[in-house]
Amino acid sequence: MGYKKSALTKKEARSLEADQHNRPLTVGRPELLSGGSDRDFRRLVNALLPFLTLHSEIRNSYAERLGINGASYTIMLCIRTLGDSGPVNVRTIVDELRLSGSFITAETNILEKKGLVSKRRGEEDKRLVFVSMTPKGIALLDSIADLRRQVNDVQFGTLSREEFRILVPIIERLVESSERALSLLGFLKKNENVTLDVSDVPRRTRARG
Repeated sequence: MGYKKSALTKKEARSLEADQHNRPLTVGRPELLSGGSDRDFRRLVNALLPFLTLHSEIRNSYAERLGINGASYTIMLCIRTLGDSGPVNVRTIVDELRLSGSFITAETNILEKKGLVSKRRGEEDKRLVFVSMTPKGIALLDSIADLRRQVNDVQFGTLSREEFRILVPIIERLVESSERALSLLGFLKKNENVTLDVSDVPRRTRARG
């Protein structure tokens, strides 16, 4: 919510206007500016942060109900969904969730000990570790299916069919560009006097999540 100028003194209002005029933009691409202002971009970022926080709280509440942590819950859902398209290995999960291989390995080891997933080495390539849901794991996820469906319907209930169709690929593209942005940030922190073409920035190495 912005300040109302009527609530400010004349001196404060002049100072605010001067700050708005001289404030450096947080984005430079014209597609992200509205009338030369980055206000709508700031609205987007300020909305994304609480959305992610709220979604994480919902996820963690599901996980707590099932007696596992939030990451394990996400990985289980990922394994089950990806399994519809064929065998799932650790690398498949890494690529889907943008997490490190060591983290996924550690979490799936915990799930295996709980009897919620099973793991096996590839027959042709021993380096591949395939992961699948056990009947116990499937039953655990399904035990909150009705609850999850009701909550998701409310959380995403403001979207129309067309908005949802458009939103999914947009978010996927933002994940890709955010990885490149993080790589760029890391590079520039080490090379403060260097400017480079952002199109040359590679995807970052998977970080532990």
